Amino acid sequence: MFRSLLVANRGEIACRVIRTARELGIRTIAVHSEADAGALHVELADEAHLIGPPPAAQSYLDAAALIDVVRRTGAEAVHPGYGFLSENAGFARAVGATGAVWVGPEPATIEAVGDKRAARDVMAAAGVPVNAGGPAADEAEALTIGARAGAPLIVKAAAGGGGIGMRIVEDLDGLAAAFTATRDQAERFFGDGSILIERYLPDARHVEVQVLGLADGRVVVLGERDCSVQRRYQKVVEESPSPGVAPDLRARMTAAIAGGAAAIGYRNAGTFECLVSGDEFVFLEVNARIQVEHPVTEMVTGLDLVAEQLRVAAGEAPGFDPDAVLPQGHAIELRVYAEDPVKFLPRPGTLTRWLEPTGEGVRVDAGVRSGDVVTPFYDPMLAKLVVHGADRAAALDRARAAVAAFEVEGVTTNLPFLAEVLDDPGFAAGTYDTGLVARMRS
Repeated sequence: MFRSLLVANRGEIACRVIRTARELGIRTIAVHSEADAGALHVELADEAHLIGPPPAAQSYLDAAALIDVVRRTGAEAVHPGYGFLSENAGFARAVGATGAVWVGPEPATIEAVGDKRAARDVMAAAGVPVNAGGPAADEAEALTIGARAGAPLIVKAAAGGGGIGMRIVEDLDGLAAAFTATRDQAERFFGDGSILIERYLPDARHVEVQVLGLADGRVVVLGERDCSVQRRYQKVVEESPSPGVAPDLRARMTAAIAGGAAAIGYRNAGTFECLVSGDEFVFLEVNARIQVEHPVTEMVTGLDLVAEQLRVAAGEAPGFDPDAVLPQGHAIELRVYAEDPVKFLPRPGTLTRWLEPTGEGVRVDAGVRSGDVVTPFYDPMLAKLVVHGADRAAALDRARAAVAAFEVEGVTTNLPFLAEVLDDPGFAAGTYDTGLVARMRS
């Protein structure tokens, strides 16, 4: 195992990686912007280094500054967390050039699946079902593809993520304008105006499959998560197993994704996202990194995915029997944001009180504590509240009690919205889809 690890991230994922590394006897190195000088992840690490001003583009996204810290500290490995540079193949290669080990998929894999068009083609070739549609170079091609796929349609940036660069059109009349607007937005945000057009499934569920590519080349599937509760195309509640996936569908998804991951030689942790409609599924995209919602899988499998990431990166055998993973019970994760619970707009401020719920089956992965300043520079997620129960009913009861017991003052949060979701009849019954929040707010 490594002797030292640089964590190239912030917030709760940085805290989580640091805590896991400490349990494995690894010395940790944090990086921080000027705004995060007093952050929790800085306090937890064995040492910390300033990498730039508050804006992410001048700090956490500054690959040169991060590589400089790797070289100066002699870090043996770099864990990128999620977001920022976690799926940047160039940064992964730069880490390798220092002699440090990248804790994640190989750079070539990141490139292969980072573009939604390329990932779609690779998965289709491996026999994974894909949605009707395809890439469009201009408005004329967009109309041709849209007519072939059939409305409604979703227009999305091939290099996009986090819900940015996505538009839904109900008929072909609005497709040309949506194509142009999405292409322009993609060029501004990602420097890549490539567009993918696919059939839009309005009543679909968003279900993702967690994989772990081991050091010996095997790929282990660790179950699925339902991520259909979203606002602005961003996930806010996740659960495992999905209440909308029957055993037969689960078996087919598992086999297809395992084959797709093996076909590209996937190594380390990753998520294959799909849309489920009825008893059918289609591939959506690959997230070549650990996900925000990985604790949901950890709660039902009993594994520490960060620890397993480190073992894979170190070329070691897994800390579990790959042939004997059997998910138990039910887990639900709720993302706690500093945001307006109605309009979902960020609400920075100072946390004057932060009291986390505790008890059996309750876990909180937080990146803050009382007295911290929530700045406008980064994603406003404060913590992930995760619960586990013997079954879904027990997990729901535990989630409702935990949300009610979570005390936050000084900053407006979405806790009231999370309570609303848990009490929604569709969510409670497990019959919801990606349109749940829109219906709640209509």
